[in-house]
Amino acid sequence: MKVLYFLLGSFALLTVVAVAAAPAAKPNILIILADDLGYSDLGCYGGEIRTPNLDALATNGLRFTQFYNCARCCPARASLLTGLYPHQAGIGLMTSDRGASFPGAGDQGEAFPGYRGSLNASCVTIAQVLKPAGYRTAAVGKWHVGDSVPPTARGFDDFYGFIRGYAVDSWEPRMMIRLPEGRPQRSYAPSEFFATDAITDHALDFLSAMRQAEAPWFLYVAYQAAHFPVASRPEDMAGYAGVYAPGWDKIREQRLARQKEIGLLSEGTPLTLRSKIPKPLAAQRMGSMTDDGNNPAWDALPAERRADLTQRMSVYAGMVTGMDRNIGRLIADLRASGQLDNTLIFFLSDNGACAEWEPFGFEMAATPNPQPGTGINQGTQALPNKLYQGEELARMGGPGTLPSYGSGWANACNTPWRLYKHYDHEGGISSPLIAHWPAGVKAKGEFRPQVGHLIDLMATCVDVAGAKYPTEFDSHQILPPEGISLAPAFANQPLAREYLAWEHEGNRAIREGKWKLVSLAGAPWELYDMEIDRVELHDLAAGEPRRVQAMSAQWETWARRTHVLPRPGTPGKPAVD
Repeated sequence: MKVLYFLLGSFALLTVVAVAAAPAAKPNILIILADDLGYSDLGCYGGEIRTPNLDALATNGLRFTQFYNCARCCPARASLLTGLYPHQAGIGLMTSDRGASFPGAGDQGEAFPGYRGSLNASCVTIAQVLKPAGYRTAAVGKWHVGDSVPPTARGFDDFYGFIRGYAVDSWEPRMMIRLPEGRPQRSYAPSEFFATDAITDHALDFLSAMRQAEAPWFLYVAYQAAHFPVASRPEDMAGYAGVYAPGWDKIREQRLARQKEIGLLSEGTPLTLRSKIPKPLAAQRMGSMTDDGNNPAWDALPAERRADLTQRMSVYAGMVTGMDRNIGRLIADLRASGQLDNTLIFFLSDNGACAEWEPFGFEMAATPNPQPGTGINQGTQALPNKLYQGEELARMGGPGTLPSYGSGWANACNTPWRLYKHYDHEGGISSPLIAHWPAGVKAKGEFRPQVGHLIDLMATCVDVAGAKYPTEFDSHQILPPEGISLAPAFANQPLAREYLAWEHEGNRAIREGKWKLVSLAGAPWELYDMEIDRVELHDLAAGEPRRVQAMSAQWETWARRTHVLPRPGTPGKPAVD
């Protein structure tokens, strides 16, 4: 009898243990990617732009303070989707095939595999990894990782958005496509369509359909906001003109003060000088060049130019507010369906704020005959500036206008960092990252200083989903992931990694622990201690020659391993070896 009682008790104990250890339901995963959003734009990162829904996610989740991207749109997307450095995935520059365009490349561009302009056969996307783990998948918005390979060929069950091009006219519905063809697609009455709203409309439709399968899902929402041409519904930009009339110098000061107040930055963080104008020739042509080559002081500009630039930033801010409004729609839908608690939400930006190409901004030309799935892909360095005045000023950002906002405002959006998109200084590669997952992250409203990177999102998704990253896919050998799971950081544990590295357009960087080695294209290395000088004002390279040599050698090894080098040259110039 004692033996019987013992066995029954043991069985009961084992049952309790088994129930307690039973795996929780796999989380849904929602990645929301903003386009060209600055580090300090969101309210929860020190900005004055109205972003109540993202601020609420931050209040109930985590904010990473040292999260990095890849400095530009398509390389960043390649890295996010594959967990590799962008050159490994084939997209070291833009989506044109630079590898096969220059002498020495070979008929198929074998010499320059990092510059083929499309996701290659050596990588898999998060969607392709999660589907065998039982996930439904969908994507909306901007693809930009290969003009001829749609999302539905890369693991996504459904897609709505644009495949080719870096941007869209947000008022033009004909640039969007629904895939697979023939699936339900919303139609919009004249003047009803706005891209941010339509992207969210279809995201909500996809969520509804995926829920019917009673399986976990992965949704990738890649908004076109706030990439140029900037555009906004009037109600989203209401009131911003008064906010931005004091100019970018005041906004930078105010943002830094708020960043210190909320604990994002230390009290001793200084405000950097105004950053350099990216393209002096464009600035000379438009009349915005300064004696020192940096963005001009706001108060030095004439009144009519300040009015024009105030409106440009107001439109940009309205575009961000409109994105936040739509993220609120997604959150409300998850809450209403009971799925919010077990959905891991990431919000981040693909690169720093966009300064193309000088302080006044340019005006784009309308696309004469838009085609489904094809956005804007025109060059911008030679575009003219338009000084908006009178009645036209109030119409800026509405239908029929296609403005950008210029380097002065981009500098403010990246407060307090130096430089912008394209560069590997902090202003180009620092991104806000909000992580929200009530069922898996108990901490609320906390900052996480652990250093993270886009390559970590694949590893994190594989980790929390219990998925298996493949060594082979469709008979191709797959490169191992470069990133690590961010899950330990959710519990405020350290992340163990040797280094992170970057390259874009010859700009380059490597970070090992607290040390960052960085340079502009063709310029000498600069060395910074990121624990005390993340604003990159005190170059220590001259006093640390051995460290510079060692980190430079590490970067060189990384660059050759990941297909950064050799790099194709420009027409008439040799490749860079």
